[in-house]
Amino acid sequence: MNTDHSAPTPNPAPATPRRDFLKTTATLAAGATLAPRFLTAAERTRSIGANDRIRIAQIGCGSRGQGAHLEKGILPHKAATNFEVVAIADPWKRSRDSINGVIKEAFGRPAKEFESYKDLLALDGIDAVMIASPDFHHTTHLEAVAKARKHIYVEKPLATEMDKLVRAYDAAKAAQAAGSIIQVGTQLRSIPGIVGARKLVADGVIGKITRIDETRNSEKPYWYSYLGREAKEADVNWKEFLGDRPMRPFDGRQISAWYGYMEFCQGPVPQWGAHFLDLMHYVTGCGLPESCMCMGGVTYWKDENKFTTPDNVVATWNYPEGFIVTSSNNFGNFAGNSRKFYGDKGTLAVDNWNAPTYSADGGPKRDGKIRGKMNVEPIPHPDHFLNWLQCMRDGKTPNANIDAGYQHAVAVLMAVVSYDTGKKTFYDAAKRQIRTA
Repeated sequence: MNTDHSAPTPNPAPATPRRDFLKTTATLAAGATLAPRFLTAAERTRSIGANDRIRIAQIGCGSRGQGAHLEKGILPHKAATNFEVVAIADPWKRSRDSINGVIKEAFGRPAKEFESYKDLLALDGIDAVMIASPDFHHTTHLEAVAKARKHIYVEKPLATEMDKLVRAYDAAKAAQAAGSIIQVGTQLRSIPGIVGARKLVADGVIGKITRIDETRNSEKPYWYSYLGREAKEADVNWKEFLGDRPMRPFDGRQISAWYGYMEFCQGPVPQWGAHFLDLMHYVTGCGLPESCMCMGGVTYWKDENKFTTPDNVVATWNYPEGFIVTSSNNFGNFAGNSRKFYGDKGTLAVDNWNAPTYSADGGPKRDGKIRGKMNVEPIPHPDHFLNWLQCMRDGKTPNANIDAGYQHAVAVLMAVVSYDTGKKTFYDAAKRQIRTA
């Protein structure tokens, strides 16, 4: 199944400082001629040594699982690391067949394939699992994989319901305490330019931030690109796809273009906004939002498809650090895209993920230290998937750990609840609940 069509896939280079890359490569190359040693169940909860082959499984084999996780994610690091993809799970045969073609080409044999994640997790010898299932399955799969004590890479948005987020988060924290490395798929914080932007803000270059805005538009909702490829009932485990959603007659459009249905995907704020919110959390180092208002709807793309995911939406959060954050999406006109951090000494622009800039524009306390439009100095950093692979070996904390995932998920769900109820929402940290005004 496809997932996260909108997620940016940063360029993998520059990835690692040269001295670190050479050191890692030399270490791995020294053991490349040794026979791979597969791990015991007890060893899987600890760091994986340089000579141990990491056995990876994939849950969710659509465009995100195949394209971002496999082809652009881990396979570029195949020569420098020691892993293999041994199992896949997806209820749609078309997706399994497609990704297994890539796996066979990369490793000389296909992976074991399953319709259900439960059968995949029953296999012995799996060290790590990548999760790229539809949004409404993320917490279910994360909780199950965490309880199986595997290393995990899980896509965003982390959750579509708050109670499921809490359960999955608690399971992930327990797995982390037992040695599991968990990376959440908000990969912008692994881009060298974004790491540089974080330092720029921490150094006070643009001063006190009062407002952070993202406008990310398109002329058409991305879920329309999946029409015309409806699944055949004989090729789908329909019950597995629906999970805990109510049973209904088979509908091939719902599995192929699930982004367009609110019960499966809650729209561009969770899908696109999760990346922006995590970037903002990372760059500013802020905590959880205090309150949120969100409004929108299907305002333009009203047609025979009867999609329910909003094509026009805006959400605004208040943060205790003293700034307001806005995420806006219009799928009826692609003009106006922008991503800005407004400080009292200047403005940071992250309109290009890989090349953010800053200037003194608009700063009431601009002090003449910023001259014109300047490029943010990038700080070399491993890309998101390489970072995850490396952390499984050295036991370090990955770039986007489970706490970062929980933070973006809470912010996203505050917007979703506000959209659903038409009310202002608040986060109760003590009870880990979202309440309305």
